[in-house]
Amino acid sequence: MRIVPCCILLLAFVSASAQTVLPIDPQEARLLSLENAWNQAVRAKDMKAIDSLMDQDLIDIDYDGSVMTKAQYMASVSAPTISFEHVANDSMQVKIYGQSAIVVGVYRETGMKNSKPFLHRERFVDTWIQRKGAWMCVASQSTLILH
Repeated sequence: MRIVPCCILLLAFVSASAQTVLPIDPQEARLLSLENAWNQAVRAKDMKAIDSLMDQDLIDIDYDGSVMTKAQYMASVSAPTISFEHVANDSMQVKIYGQSAIVVGVYRETGMKNSKPFLHRERFVDTWIQRKGAWMCVASQSTLILH
């Protein structure tokens, strides 16, 4: 009869663990989805998708300190001398402030640039605003993680 108390204890533990999962805010989920869509668009060099995610006045500060406009950023992604094999984010956090939001995370990309392989791991901060009901990225900054 020791099996019954053990099963009850196990069920109570599983039930308590399941209750600690917090539901994600729909706007936070949307922003995380947009960040992931951005990665897929970069990997595929889908300029139409990238264009739809970025505000016309985008300011991008790359890991090397260079500052790019939206047009310059899109040109850098679409350059024939670069190809992306893997592009992904992790450890993302979203903070929403009314009609604006900040997404912080770690960005990883691998690929080939000028026929040489590259691997970048960067911490990023993206600033999003809502315009006409749609989230648009207005600023992006990344810092290379060296270790």
